[in-house]
Amino acid sequence: MSDLLERLRERGWRMTSQRRVVAEVLDGDHVHLTADEVHARAAERLPEISRATVYNALGELVLLGEVVEVVTEGRAKRYDPNAHRPHQHLVCSSCGTIRDVHPTGDPLADLPAEERFGFTVSDAEVVYRGLCPSCA
Repeated sequence: MSDLLERLRERGWRMTSQRRVVAEVLDGDHVHLTADEVHARAAERLPEISRATVYNALGELVLLGEVVEVVTEGRAKRYDPNAHRPHQHLVCSSCGTIRDVHPTGDPLADLPAEERFGFTVSDAEVVYRGLCPSCA
């Protein structure tokens, strides 16, 4: 399970009722919701929450580095609260379901020196694509 709420408390993030409900909606494993999905779930808990408030809270969480934006081809941005746990993503090419995966090995170490073209490589993003069990 994500420890998003705990991390936000430790950072002293002002926890208004709206911000708390956004963080609660995002907290958990394999959570990759769109902003609209976050708003819909937040509104179930706090009906008066506005879409703008959700977008603002998501933007702040991304700027803080507590949530990562996940962008997949042709789909809306999704928000991942597992920002502090190294992982990659497995994406269904049909329905867009996203799962966190933790492959062994280091993608940075797997890039040969001659393929770095003089770059000082600091990060790697690997996305695995396929069909989820429901779509297969």
